[in-house]
Amino acid sequence: MSRLALFDLDHTLLPFDSDYEWGQFLVRQGVVDGDQYAKSNEQFYADYKVGKLDIDAFLRFALKPLSENTREQLQQWHDAFMREKIYGQLHPNALALVKKHQAVGDLCCVVTATNSFVTRPIVKAFGIDHLVATDPATENNQAHGRFTGKVAGLPSFKEGKVTRVNAWLQEQGLSLDSLEKSYFYSDSMNDLPLLEYVSNPVATNPDGRLRAEAEKRHWPILELFSSSNNLNTLHDY
Repeated sequence: MSRLALFDLDHTLLPFDSDYEWGQFLVRQGVVDGDQYAKSNEQFYADYKVGKLDIDAFLRFALKPLSENTREQLQQWHDAFMREKIYGQLHPNALALVKKHQAVGDLCCVVTATNSFVTRPIVKAFGIDHLVATDPATENNQAHGRFTGKVAGLPSFKEGKVTRVNAWLQEQGLSLDSLEKSYFYSDSMNDLPLLEYVSNPVATNPDGRLRAEAEKRHWPILELFSSSNNLNTLHDY
C-alpha cells in the first residue's frame, strides 16, 4: 500500500456538521436544556467557522451529555440520529470519492475533530474502516465503560490532527515519508496544518478562508456536492 487518502468529515464528506447536528438532536429529544444548550451550540459552531473555537471549552460542553447517560441509552439515541439525519445525507459524490480511492488500494481514513462516539458509525456508513477522532474518556479506560465527560489523549483538532495521524500511521507500520502520495480532503481553514503536511491537499467544499488560501497556493478545489462535479477530472490515476 503506497498511498494514503485522508478525509475530514463535517462539510467535507457530509454536507453539514455532525457535532452540531448531534447537539441539535439532543435538544429535540429533551436530553439537554433546550434553550441554553442550543444557544451554546450555535456559539461554538460560529466560533469554529471563524477559527476561534476554544477546543477545551467546547469538548467540556459536547462530552457532558455522554457522561450523564448510559451507553445503552446513548446508543439508542445515536441509532435514531443515524436514521433521522445521516443515512439520507450520504451524498453520491462523497461515496464515489471514497470508493475511487479504495478501488486503487489507497489506505483510507477519516480525520475529524468530532468525537469518535458520534462519528464512528457515520464513518462506517461511508465504508471506511479507519478513524482518527477526538476520543471521549471512559471509566477505567474500558472500551465500553461509561463516559467521563473528559477527553482521552490529544484532541484531533488543528495541529493535533497532524500528531494524531502520525501516531495512527505508526500503528499501521507506516510513515508519511514511506508513502508515494498522501491526500487530505477538507473544507476548513482549521485543517491547514494537515493540508500543508500531505503531498496532495484538496480544498473540498471550502469555506471562504480556505478557498482563498487554496487559490493562492494553486491547490485543487473540489465542490463535492455539486451535481455537475466530475470526480474523474480530479486525479490522474
